Amino acid sequence: MELFMMFIVSLILLICVLVGVAFLTLLERKVLGYVHIRKGPNKVGFIGILQPFSDAIKLFSKEQTFPLTSNYISYYFAPIFSLFLSLLLWMIFPYLSGFHSFELGVLFFLSCTSLGVYTVMVAGWASNSNYSLLGGLRAVAQTISYEVSLALILLSFIFLVGSYNLMLFNMFQDYLWFIFLTFPLSLVWFTSCLAETNRTPFDFAEGESELVSGFNVEYSSGGFALIFLAEYASILFMSMLFCVIFLGCDVSSLLFYFKLSFISFLFIWVRGTLPRYRYDKLMYLAWKSFLPLSLNYLLFFMGFKLFFISLII
Repeated sequence: MELFMMFIVSLILLICVLVGVAFLTLLERKVLGYVHIRKGPNKVGFIGILQPFSDAIKLFSKEQTFPLTSNYISYYFAPIFSLFLSLLLWMIFPYLSGFHSFELGVLFFLSCTSLGVYTVMVAGWASNSNYSLLGGLRAVAQTISYEVSLALILLSFIFLVGSYNLMLFNMFQDYLWFIFLTFPLSLVWFTSCLAETNRTPFDFAEGESELVSGFNVEYSSGGFALIFLAEYASILFMSMLFCVIFLGCDVSSLLFYFKLSFISFLFIWVRGTLPRYRYDKLMYLAWKSFLPLSLNYLLFFMGFKLFFISLII
């Protein structure tokens, strides 16, 4: 019975995530429309509410093409594996009922995001196109660089909380959110999330102005739709994780989902406002700014924890 309940809960969560992804794309197109002083999609359904579903039907019903010289099996499975990983990440959502809130949730998150690099690399390489290979290599270099600062920031909070379990973040933020204690760290985390999900101003994997379209240039119809879904599921997940770590994570309250929506809106706002970074500056930002800052915070938290333990003893 417990396994059956776990399956049902997982299924409901994944359906909700996919519906959320659909409406996040609509929100993005609307917000970018107003940023450009124009209307977004407003024809399909009432004020364009059915637009994501018509897009999905169009994409999945189009003919699937593939380059003759591509490595077909790798080319075909890379987007599927990408979406699978993005949805698998959601299994650490801190349910109060404790279905998937296992003790090593943070380690599971780091493992899955590290695997996400391979899907981009395989998608870029298997297409057998110079443009997609170049886009894939840039995406991999960028993701690996920013994963270091993400892991170190998480490690800081693990020292503070004393566990890998995301549920404990809720207990520790009953009276004061962590964002008030570590505001600079929250900005670094948000910027690293932008780089991790290949979003503007770090969208070098899909640099349309200097590359054709990056690692997904040879994908069309269903394959492109799966890559697209994976990217937006990652954005939603990163927004959720930001709320859990910095803004208190009482997932039973409606306020949590407002905070999640606001962080997702920030992703879109940044895209509508900022131009793309230069690639060498992106790397300098990761290794010369974020890495020292996150290391200093890690040492500070370790000292902070040791100080309190010595006081208790």
